Amino acid sequence: MTSQLAYRETFDCVQCGYCLPACPTYATMGKERHSPRGRINLVQMAAEGKITIDEINESMELCLGCRACETACPTNVQYGKILESFKELKAAAAPAPFIENMALQKALPNKKLLAAMRASLRAYQRTGLDSFARKSKMLGILPEQLQAFAEITPAIELPHKQLRKSTQSPEHEPKVRVAFFTGCIMDVFFAKINDLSIQLLKHAGCEVTVIKEQTCCGALQNHGGDTNTSKKLAKENIAAFEKGKFDYVVNSIGGCGAMLVEYDHLLANDPEWAERAKVFVQKNKDVSVLLNKLGIDFSRELAGVITYQPSCHLLNVQKVANDPVQLLESIPGLTYIPLPKGDMCCGSAGIYNLVHYEESMEILDAKMENVQTVSPDTIVTSNPGCHLQMCLGVKREGLQDKVRVVHIVELLAEACGIEHK
Repeated sequence: MTSQLAYRETFDCVQCGYCLPACPTYATMGKERHSPRGRINLVQMAAEGKITIDEINESMELCLGCRACETACPTNVQYGKILESFKELKAAAAPAPFIENMALQKALPNKKLLAAMRASLRAYQRTGLDSFARKSKMLGILPEQLQAFAEITPAIELPHKQLRKSTQSPEHEPKVRVAFFTGCIMDVFFAKINDLSIQLLKHAGCEVTVIKEQTCCGALQNHGGDTNTSKKLAKENIAAFEKGKFDYVVNSIGGCGAMLVEYDHLLANDPEWAERAKVFVQKNKDVSVLLNKLGIDFSRELAGVITYQPSCHLLNVQKVANDPVQLLESIPGLTYIPLPKGDMCCGSAGIYNLVHYEESMEILDAKMENVQTVSPDTIVTSNPGCHLQMCLGVKREGLQDKVRVVHIVELLAEACGIEHK
């Protein structure tokens, strides 16, 4: 079975150590086995039969998959491929629990179930049951990590039907035609941000269409080693977005975007889909990239100090670093201060903060120490997982009355005078 590991790729690592300062788990745990080069060495040894998969399991499972090591690496080690090979092998040997499989394989791609979840959460909030649950300490029966995130769950908004059902056209001839990718979890917890993204794109001169046949990107499934489900979802998305002639496929979700731009790698060995995947990948852009390229007309001057916590997968996989910062620096009235070690993961990493809560909180606490040096009024994010994690960080530091957390789209919309309809 260990022959399935990406053994050949491990030899690209020269054990130089450039990855060490970039690795969040090495920074907080201080052990070589929890560094990228340490994990690569363990995979190599396991592939050679010198140690067992069980012996490397803890180290590999505690990896966030942020892939900052790839950005830091001078020899272009494909760490993501090495990690993915371990996840696939682990999933084949020990399938995930039934409930987890149901959630990833059945629930996330099911729009009706997601809509029901969103409606239920909204009703829970609107009826005051969430407030009652907190005050009565009913949440105490939940595991610590679920209690923590239950307390910072954002106000649930319903997607704007008109924005989603019809193509949104600018007042003048469109500069480009785009299809908008909504995501699954994003559209449950942050439908407002998707709606504002559509409005911003229209404001910038885009004709925007939301393809109803689109589905989950497959990122969480892929992170768990379930590549078969990821491939199935990738094919469904490619086929869905091929139905129209679009210049770009745009999203506002750093993690989903990273999965979308790697569909060509995912389907590289499938003759029917390989070329179609390449075409699809070339069209995918984060919303910040397109808005920065087209330019935005601001109508309001804002005030305050802002800093930016980038999504690891936006930064390290999509290689988008400058566009969000340039947009933030262009907003009238705001003072932008870079976050020290901003490229270090916040500890969210998909469901890492739920599965490895204590380790995630150590990483988050280190992140918040750097936030404190900036003393921002606003922390800007570019991914829903990062957004919730930073909200939790603000709460843990007792700063919820002083510091707000917003998605970059929310701040840009505010400066453009665009409100959620």
